[in-house]
Formats: sequence, structure tokens, C-alpha cells
Amino acid sequence: MSSEFEPKILAICCQWCSYAAADLAGTMRLQYPANIRIVRVPCTGRIDILHLLKPFEEGVDGVFVSGCLLDDCHYVNGNYKCTRRVAYAKRLLEQLGVEPERLEMYYNSSAMGPQFAQTCIDFTQRIKELGPLFSSDAACDAA
Repeated sequence: MSSEFEPKILAICCQWCSYAAADLAGTMRLQYPANIRIVRVPCTGRIDILHLLKPFEEGVDGVFVSGCLLDDCHYVNGNYKCTRRVAYAKRLLEQLGVEPERLEMYYNSSAMGPQFAQTCIDFTQRIKELGPLFSSDAACDAA
């Protein structure tokens, strides 16, 4: 394989802070990996465990959730709820033999465009170091 592994990464962002931070990063013309797909949600507190695990089943190599800063959630405690769900989902991934580092929770305010871009860069690097979630050999073995 001649090309470098480019992971598929899903970023689930709350509309109030993290999605606004992503928008600010774009407005500031900050570079972050193009392999990140952002899904906007009203609040990270509405994210279910299935929303965290299903992308892995669909072939995504990494998922991160980005919510409001702790104690600054627009819906009071949604980011705390999501933090607990992410921790639980990480334990489930580990039990399934998937590296729990493929799932992470971050916190950004709407003014943190540079930090959001850096989060994307750092998380992409982490997933590159872990490698693809499913190798083509594993897919052949499963069939």
C-alpha cells in the first residue's frame, strides 16, 4: 500500500459551543484534517450510547464528541451526561476488543476555534497511530 492511512473520523458537536468553534476555525482559515466529518447536535446530552458505537460498526476509525465547557452547558448538565456515556461506551469498546482511545470527549467554547482545530489534528494523529479499525485481512477472515 503506497498511500498513508487516512482515518475516517466522526466529530459530534453541540450547536452552541463546539459547532460554533468549528465554524470559527473555518472563518479564521485554520487548517485541520479534511477526513473529519462533523455532525451537529442540539446538545451532547442528547447523544445516546448507540450514537457513539454505531459509527464504528459502519467503518469509522474514530469518534469524538465535543461539547460545551464543563459548568457552561446551555442545557445545564448535558455535557456531564455525555461524559458519563462516553466513559461507558469506552468500556464497552474495550470489552469488544476495540481500543477505547478511538472514542473521546472534548470541551470547547464558541471562542475556541484554534483549540478545536488542534483537537482535530491531535485526534487524527492518535487514530493514525492506532491504525485502521478493520484491516482488509480481518474483513476477509470474518467472511
